[in-house]
Amino acid sequence: MNKLFHQSKEAVLQLVESDGRGLSTTEAQHRLAKNGYNQLEETKSKGVLRVFIEQFADLLVIILIVAAFVSMLTDNAESAIVIFAVIIMNAILGTVQHFKAEKSLKSLQALSAPIAKVLRDGQRMEIPSKEVVVGDILVLEAGDLVVADGRVIDNYSLQVNESSLTGESESVNKLDGVIEEVEVALGDQKNMVFSSSMITYGRALVVVTTTGMQTELGRIAQLMNATKEKKTPLQVSLDDFSKKLSFVIMGICALVFGLSIWRAMPILDAMMFAVALAVAAIPEALSSIVTIVLALGTQKMADEHAIMKNLRAVEGLGCVSVICSDKTGTLTQNKMTVQKIFVDGKIIDKNDVDKNKHTQGFLLRSSVLCNDASTSIGDPTEIALVDFFRKQELDEEEMRRELARIGEIPFDSERKLMSTLHEIDGKYYLLTKGAIDVVMERVDQIHQEEGVRALTDSDREKIEAATLELSSEGLRVLGFVYKEIEEIRELDVKDEFDYCFIGLIAMVDPPREESAQAVADCKRAGIKPVMITGDHKITAKSIATKIGIYETGDLAVEGIELDRMSDDELTAQVEKISVYARVSPEHKIRIVDTWQRKGKIVAMTGDGVNDAPALKKADIGIAMGITGTAVSKDAASMILTDDNFATIIKAVTNGRNIYSNIKNSIKFLLSGNMSGIIAVLYTSIMALPVPFTPVHLLFINLLTDSLPAIAIGMEHSTKDLLAEKPRDTSEGILTKEYLQGIISQGIIIAIPTIGAFYLGLQTSPTVASTMAFATLCMARLFHGFNCRGKRSIFQLGLFTNMSSIYAFLAGMILLNTVLFVPALHSMFNIAELTGMQVGIIYLAAFIPTLLIQLKRIIFSSKTN
Repeated sequence: MNKLFHQSKEAVLQLVESDGRGLSTTEAQHRLAKNGYNQLEETKSKGVLRVFIEQFADLLVIILIVAAFVSMLTDNAESAIVIFAVIIMNAILGTVQHFKAEKSLKSLQALSAPIAKVLRDGQRMEIPSKEVVVGDILVLEAGDLVVADGRVIDNYSLQVNESSLTGESESVNKLDGVIEEVEVALGDQKNMVFSSSMITYGRALVVVTTTGMQTELGRIAQLMNATKEKKTPLQVSLDDFSKKLSFVIMGICALVFGLSIWRAMPILDAMMFAVALAVAAIPEALSSIVTIVLALGTQKMADEHAIMKNLRAVEGLGCVSVICSDKTGTLTQNKMTVQKIFVDGKIIDKNDVDKNKHTQGFLLRSSVLCNDASTSIGDPTEIALVDFFRKQELDEEEMRRELARIGEIPFDSERKLMSTLHEIDGKYYLLTKGAIDVVMERVDQIHQEEGVRALTDSDREKIEAATLELSSEGLRVLGFVYKEIEEIRELDVKDEFDYCFIGLIAMVDPPREESAQAVADCKRAGIKPVMITGDHKITAKSIATKIGIYETGDLAVEGIELDRMSDDELTAQVEKISVYARVSPEHKIRIVDTWQRKGKIVAMTGDGVNDAPALKKADIGIAMGITGTAVSKDAASMILTDDNFATIIKAVTNGRNIYSNIKNSIKFLLSGNMSGIIAVLYTSIMALPVPFTPVHLLFINLLTDSLPAIAIGMEHSTKDLLAEKPRDTSEGILTKEYLQGIISQGIIIAIPTIGAFYLGLQTSPTVASTMAFATLCMARLFHGFNCRGKRSIFQLGLFTNMSSIYAFLAGMILLNTVLFVPALHSMFNIAELTGMQVGIIYLAAFIPTLLIQLKRIIFSSKTN
């Protein structure tokens, strides 16, 4: 379908076998089945075999494999079999972890897939963008993302940003006529729209001409070979730490190897032991466990209506100290209902409106003609106007047919106006609605029951007083005006002056029931909630006071006041300002920047096209999933599928919990590994027999690393998380206090292990080794419960995280199987134990957890 820009829209419709009403549902399903989904082909994922083989691409594993072959050549086949078994089990576990994380991330991507508005069976409906087919009629409006290539067939001042394809940042004015030139560059095909472009102004109907890989975007995708996934800052930090730790551990292993040789241990055995110690001590599962915990956490957040578009944002959530939130729909119900009107100098209750009176009737008629909504689809404010019109026993569809729209100037957030042109009683009227302060700057006449006359100062005072009274009640006030146009012509924003005032319509969007509690939780978490709205300051203050954002001593500032403030003045006042009213998108950027210069981490909500820069500027950009435009969702790092402020607080709690769980998992891995290193170093320095054989260390590494660490990462959030202050971004995960905890817990576990080793030595070195191995392994399994959180297990609840129970039981079953099944003893270098020795192992393994829990219980009782 080349050079469609050179053909008429009728020819294009005929070519794709469609018409202005769109396809039938049956035909669309047939085309979808025939041609496939409207989506780009993803880079082929790694296969199971490749991922499995990649698990062996590790220096320590390669050394271990060589050592296993050497063992086989030296008639030590049993050890070689165990080494191979452990390596393969580790590889299997790593492969499972890889695909589990990949599946979680793909499901999140699916949740944030864009929605397309199309005409099917002559009706407007919303469908997943991947179900769009050639011949569909797309309904494009300001804020939408174009989901397929198409030809414009009806154009209403459409402007499109095509920078993703052409590199040009300025929006392109589109048209629906034929382009006469035969050879035209992509950026000059002004009657075409292209996938991934953004609608910045106006609206249009577009017939889809190509989808998926056949689009211009698809052509670019075909040129791309592959993309590399970026690691999160936490993963980068941990990778760096792991490398440094690896060098330290390798040094320790070299020392142990030297001491073993000095004690006349065979070189091969000494090498096997040193390598096994390195494998057991280096937390190679760190990065994969962090990825899995992040992926599982983000999946949970998606289930709770917060879709995280990247793992980076999850880490940032725990640091958020300021949340700048829209009012409408986020803090309120987004269910506007008309409460009162103002005409003829009087405020009239909704129940007392008389449609038969001339001015009131004209106001009602203007409210649905200058309106793009139906009773179910559209902006909440416009839907409220349609609902109110219908409650007067009037039919808006019939009126819209009789007084059809001839032209329009669509609403945008800078003008804060919308205008439509209609022929009424043989005259052309430009009907306009918008923000009352903007409207009143353009009015010089007033329409009243007795007729039209010049607007006087007294009239202005009455309108201003009525606006103040309505706004003070928390009502949103819209102004309605009109002017006569001599003839039909292309409208321009310059036409929106010299108006005649009709009246005001006041409506309310009540706060969400959960907003007050969410704001209270926000403040308890040390986070400053800030309301940012386009509404009048008095209206905004009223709502903010009801839900607890605005308190005594706080400030409320309008955009015009903000403009008068210097950067220094705003910086000095910003912590006192709780409400910003009548603001523009540029103001939002300035507010975010001011907070960031004060060292705060800022979350910003937005739903419009012009909110995109502020969402990108914020540390956490939050788009609205229901009312948000495709552009805002594309710019954001988080999407609320329920547009609810309370969900942001839940997400912050979950973000803090995920970070806390990752820290706890790391503490579990490092403290457990530390205990093994301490035990080996102690026995080497004291010239005692080695406490663990290589097989023991490999078994410990497999049994007590991945499963318990992942289980810790699935710990539920607790109420005390919101009582903590936001995390400092400059603070690394491995703080002095954190490292002290790792070392102290490693020592506490190592001491009973060494004690059990000494008791076993009274019988034989093999028994000593068996007792040390079993004690360390079991102690680390018990230690998994300590690492679930800072509080005691009784406060956390033993059964509130069943994954930790399952990981513990699995470990205990495997360990006891090795200890008590004679057929496995030679394979795992296990000695026969007496009942007393087994009891000592259980007691010694439980002592570290007992001590840690007692300390927490005592400390908790002192602080309560």
